[in-house]
Amino acid sequence: MRIFCLIALVVVILAFPTAETCNARAAIKLGNEVLLESYFHLIDGKNVGLVTNQTGVDSRGISFIDILAATEGTKLVALYAPEHGIDGTARAGVWVESYIHPRFGIPVYSLYGSTRMPTQAMLQGIDVLLFDIQDIGARTYTYMSSLQYCLVATEKYSKPLIVLDRPNPLGGMIVEGPVLEDPFKSFMGVDNLPMAHGMTAGELALFFNRHIGADLTVVPMEGYHRAMAFLDTGLPFVQTSPNIPDLNSVYGYMATGLGEGTGVFQAEKFRWIGGKGLDAVRFAELLNGAGLPGVFFVPEVRGTAGGVRLEIRDPYCFNPAKSGIYALAYAFMLGDFKVPKSTSNDVVTFDKIMGTDKIGRYLEEGLTPQQIEACYTPALQSFKQEREHYLLPQYGPSISVMISEVPLRGGLCP
Repeated sequence: MRIFCLIALVVVILAFPTAETCNARAAIKLGNEVLLESYFHLIDGKNVGLVTNQTGVDSRGISFIDILAATEGTKLVALYAPEHGIDGTARAGVWVESYIHPRFGIPVYSLYGSTRMPTQAMLQGIDVLLFDIQDIGARTYTYMSSLQYCLVATEKYSKPLIVLDRPNPLGGMIVEGPVLEDPFKSFMGVDNLPMAHGMTAGELALFFNRHIGADLTVVPMEGYHRAMAFLDTGLPFVQTSPNIPDLNSVYGYMATGLGEGTGVFQAEKFRWIGGKGLDAVRFAELLNGAGLPGVFFVPEVRGTAGGVRLEIRDPYCFNPAKSGIYALAYAFMLGDFKVPKSTSNDVVTFDKIMGTDKIGRYLEEGLTPQQIEACYTPALQSFKQEREHYLLPQYGPSISVMISEVPLRGGLCP
């Protein structure tokens, strides 16, 4: 793992601007900029619908809604908003209503209300649908679920879909966590992805489309490499949702937010993880002793809950999904926590997050985090091989993150 981190860091240092240089100019051009500069023929003379929110800005931080509405030769006729709404302020899980945009007088259709998939009526009157939303690199973050639903809808109603590509803020090298199994598909996980997929929105669209067959075009970024950390891009980070205000929250999302319903919980916008009665010092000792790269865990008590605060020290190496699995496993080893149970009629949120009910069983059986990691590794390695077919070659080669083999007691993994 340390060798991989050094390689990734050297690649970025040699190939791309430093953080100071990036503050002066963007290192890359986003897909929305490349669309207007090099692929304008795709929207020339057409009525356009745009799936976006407050993250849909160009490299200067200007809203692509405003840019597209002012662009001659094409006409913006409808907007489509994912979870949290077009401005990203609605709380998680709260329905968003459709309305008429006060400035442009066009419909803003909600894709997180009475429907999560564009209907035929919503797509009527557009010639092409654009998708321009910043993801955070986690399978459970629903913006990319909306992308998959848009692919299904545009195939059904014979509309082309163009994805304007953006960076994965976690980079394209870390691919980690249990792979979602079919019985656990939901809007929190629409396809057979691991927790951290290491793909851009455009690459995910290509992956999703293997079973959909929509008329899909991906407008790639220019100057982007999958070994980049977000700071290397020179792009402004826009708050993606109320609980993801900055990159620290992006990094902590999977590392602290996997314990839904167990009593292990996150706090301070995914910067802290712990639970009632946990020994914070011992919890930190176990995590810091596990050799998890790029992060240090600081013991911190919050009321009756012991836990740790995350200090992300190396974004090139930090592995959020793996760190989250380890934190959950160590918490179960130290504390008194319960695994929520799915039934044939109701899949609990915990299993939707994990993409399987196996992780819950491993926790109940007292497996170490190293053993849990070894159990999900075969499916993860198979995904990595399939993923290669959908990576955009202009973003450079992927580097497989090799997971050390951990001895298992016989018969623990199904």
